[in-house]
Amino acid sequence: MIALMITFIIFSVFILYHINRMTNLLCIQKEIPEERHEKIFRTVNILIVILLSTSYIEILYV
Repeated sequence: MIALMITFIIFSVFILYHINRMTNLLCIQKEIPEERHEKIFRTVNILIVILLSTSYIEILYV
């Protein structure tokens, strides 16, 4: 159980890092104003955390 949690946390950090990196590249490529970056990152991060949380719950109980 603990090994699953540690593995999933490492996986989650890896996924969040890469999603944020891709979001940053998208903002640069599409020349989105700096004022909107915070809102974009917040939205993307909240959605990814929800996705990862539901994935963890599904793995835990299935």
